[in-house]
Amino acid sequence: MNTKLLIRYAIRETMGLMVMGAALFWAAGRLDWWPAWAALAVMAAWIVATAVTIIRTNPDLLAERLGPRRGAKSWDTAIMSLVGLIQLGRYIVAGLDQRYGWSGGLPIGGQIAALVVSGLGYGLVVWATAVNTYFSQIVRIQTERGHHVISRGPYRFVRHPAYLGALLYELAVPVLLASWWALLLSSLSVLLLILRTALEDRTLQTELDGYADYARRVCYRLLPGIW
Repeated sequence: MNTKLLIRYAIRETMGLMVMGAALFWAAGRLDWWPAWAALAVMAAWIVATAVTIIRTNPDLLAERLGPRRGAKSWDTAIMSLVGLIQLGRYIVAGLDQRYGWSGGLPIGGQIAALVVSGLGYGLVVWATAVNTYFSQIVRIQTERGHHVISRGPYRFVRHPAYLGALLYELAVPVLLASWWALLLSSLSVLLLILRTALEDRTLQTELDGYADYARRVCYRLLPGIW
């Protein structure tokens, strides 16, 4: 394992956590807000689990996820830039909602259920990362790495399981934070991620050898029996 890459990963993800925490607690005007700490814990657990998974199963993937974005699709860059801004806005809105009580609160049982769902969502993302040697953070065909179709693990059931996990988190975390307004923003993020799923799937079907046959075997992109 390249130590420099691991340090870069740790710095990047730590900074992301700090920005998320700052957005939540600055907007809320308080630190004693357990759902925000729970959301940060889920995110931190996902970061650590992803690092451990990559180091144990496919160390080369770390360089792919941190390296230059050669071959990135312009639509992918645009979509993920918007998603990042929406996610940041969601945390700020959730914090303001907590401060001013716009949503009026939610039952704690619902918040705990949302915490579980958000954890399961990111657990599914980690599972996909563990089995997919080519789990890049951008949409591109990794020809130099011998890119081929992955059909084991969660990819036996849907073609884009990591997106399904991400969508579960996107919908659950605003409920955990007890903010209907944040859920509205998350819904925009969900729509963009669904669009990205469709565009990525089309790219893979036209540019990755064997993917069209895989798509005929595994018929659904995100939800079995639906789409």
